[in-house]
Amino acid sequence: MQHAVGAPLPPHQPGHAATWTHQAHPPLPQPPTPHGPPPPIPPAPGWSTPPRDTTGHIPLPPGGPVPVPAAPPTGTGNATLAVLLIGPAGAGKTTVARYWARNRRVPTAHISLDDVREWVCAGFADPQDGWNDQSEAQYRLARRTCGFAARNFLANGISCILDDAVFPDRPVVGLGGWKRHVGPGLLPVVLLPGLEIVLERNAERTGNRRLSDDEVAGIHGRMAGWYGSGLPIIDNSTYDVETTARVLDDVLARTLAGS
Repeated sequence: MQHAVGAPLPPHQPGHAATWTHQAHPPLPQPPTPHGPPPPIPPAPGWSTPPRDTTGHIPLPPGGPVPVPAAPPTGTGNATLAVLLIGPAGAGKTTVARYWARNRRVPTAHISLDDVREWVCAGFADPQDGWNDQSEAQYRLARRTCGFAARNFLANGISCILDDAVFPDRPVVGLGGWKRHVGPGLLPVVLLPGLEIVLERNAERTGNRRLSDDEVAGIHGRMAGWYGSGLPIIDNSTYDVETTARVLDDVLARTLAGS
């Protein structure tokens, strides 16, 4: 069953950035008369209003789109880009994404959907306890939060790589949703090793990130639907993390070059 993607991020409203001082506040205005509008309330000393379209004084691009950058001469070079690394549980996408981000020559951030989901402490809706409206809502909220963070990084010249188990049979919620949250220049790449590999890696996990073998097999089978989609697919069954990250960078460079 398809679930509708969450509402887009609400438009930013101008706020106030506090600069604490010990100055006394001006007296409040007198109540309005019955025949006239209330007078404006003057700002308190030491307070300022940031310009529109900012979040924490970080300017956002209009509408949040991320344009596809020009291809660098070798590898991804100094390009500022947004990457979505797709894969089943146990594919190694979080480890690879973090390694790739740490070893680029330019500032790059890693944004993990699972990490953001687990920001919810009290009331965390774990899908392993049963998929319901609340767990779906928390997933949608985490995706919007990740997209919002990615746009902030990109607006300030910092590349980002996100990772998520996006299914090809849920295009509206999955890949389409990510491109709406981050921008049309988002570059998706699929990391899909063999089933035995993901089962072995999943067995090494602990806590709520470890799934049953049946769940892993089911997710892996659905991920096979990416074959024939036109997205680049990396089978990292025999690659270590460093090699996988290098292949990922080469794939991204070819994608940017349009080859």
